Amino acid sequence: MDWKAKNAEMRDQLRALNKAIPETTKGFGQLSKAVKEGGVLDVKTKELIALGIAISSQCEACIGFHVEALAKEGGTREEMGDVLGMAVQMGGGPALMYAAKALAAWDDLAG
Repeated sequence: MDWKAKNAEMRDQLRALNKAIPETTKGFGQLSKAVKEGGVLDVKTKELIALGIAISSQCEACIGFHVEALAKEGGTREEMGDVLGMAVQMGGGPALMYAAKALAAWDDLAG
């Protein structure tokens, strides 16, 4: 899977959604900004958490975006591996499948 292309396609779809429901997407954007800027955890840690949730929620688009953000925040493949392990421990077989997708996304997006 080409994760760069997948992220680009999702961004195109989100732009269309932004036009259809601008107030809702604006509110979601404000929420996203607020949770990253506030609190005691750094953005990299928050992206690691978000990736674990994306795996457990089985959201491929979320995996792509959070892997991309994690790489930009200086995350490592090894740190991500710890998150993948926890996601598998908590989510069993389905999480194992999405953890593999997340690792492939890392290799494509951060490599």
